[in-house]
Amino acid sequence: MSWSDWYKVEQLPWPADWAALFGRAAPLVVEIGFGTGRFLIDLARRRPEVNVLGLEISIPAVRIAGRKVQRGGLPNVVLMQASAPAALQALCRPGSVAEVIINFPDPWPKKDQLGRRLIDDGFLCLLATRMAPDAPLDIATDVVSYAEQIAACLARSPHFASRLDAPYALDDPGRLPTKYELAGLREGRPPRYFQWRRNGTPATDPFPIPQEYAMPHVVLRLPADPAEIGRRFRPTVIEREAARIRFIDAYQSLRNGKLLIETYINEEPILQRLALEIRARPAGEIVIALAEVGFPRPTRGVHLAVGALVDWLREEFPSLVVVQSTLQEAHDDGAG
Repeated sequence: MSWSDWYKVEQLPWPADWAALFGRAAPLVVEIGFGTGRFLIDLARRRPEVNVLGLEISIPAVRIAGRKVQRGGLPNVVLMQASAPAALQALCRPGSVAEVIINFPDPWPKKDQLGRRLIDDGFLCLLATRMAPDAPLDIATDVVSYAEQIAACLARSPHFASRLDAPYALDDPGRLPTKYELAGLREGRPPRYFQWRRNGTPATDPFPIPQEYAMPHVVLRLPADPAEIGRRFRPTVIEREAARIRFIDAYQSLRNGKLLIETYINEEPILQRLALEIRARPAGEIVIALAEVGFPRPTRGVHLAVGALVDWLREEFPSLVVVQSTLQEAHDDGAG
């Protein structure tokens, strides 16, 4: 592959085949939130015997780091634009991660943002399922309140033990500071360095790798065409099971008249932005399916979203008949 490549969670198999992706089998070291890649590049150079997986939300940061990886000729690096919970749960098999490094996670400092912080009890439980016994966990932060939260979460976790005689240290000799870290030091914000490890306590795994189902496909008969359906469309939010489904807008093709329904589906840890397709058949039937836009994955949430569209259409057109359905829930009226 080209070393400027980067990936999204939905592009890879669940779980990922890391040996195939890196071109070799080697211990997997994960850096979460690598920013522009200063620390990650140094890590990959110093430790050519490991595979380094970098996770970052910011697309511009991923592109900057990707160029650095390419210039450095580092075949032991794979970059992903992904949230850490999604990548760890969907892509990593239990016990497959040899080391985790989290440098200066976003502190979300406002009172109403504290629940958005990455490191909490639930995230540590997820880490515990994916990390191998004795795998190091290194965390750095220069925000005092976040350091207190991290220390409290680690202290009450049964799955981690400190490698130090204290929850954290105020220095880490030999460490290459990140760009953010250097700025914080200049501004008088001394970091706290947590150096812990995964202990041998077994983790009860509540974090299954997401499943995929057959492609959703529903054939309907109803007294409306896609244009009429589009005129009646209204944005809405639906919660079904553990999925939150948002129908955002409807777009109609000028070429063949089919509708695309812009849809967000949040089923932790996977968030998909995709399009559901409504098209007419020559025989007058209407088909609802998953549009091949981007990298959609037919998860349970996608099936629930298609089912929600069918239910809405049934409310709008009570004479609707389901002719055929591949959904995981019952929508077949037995009409064909």
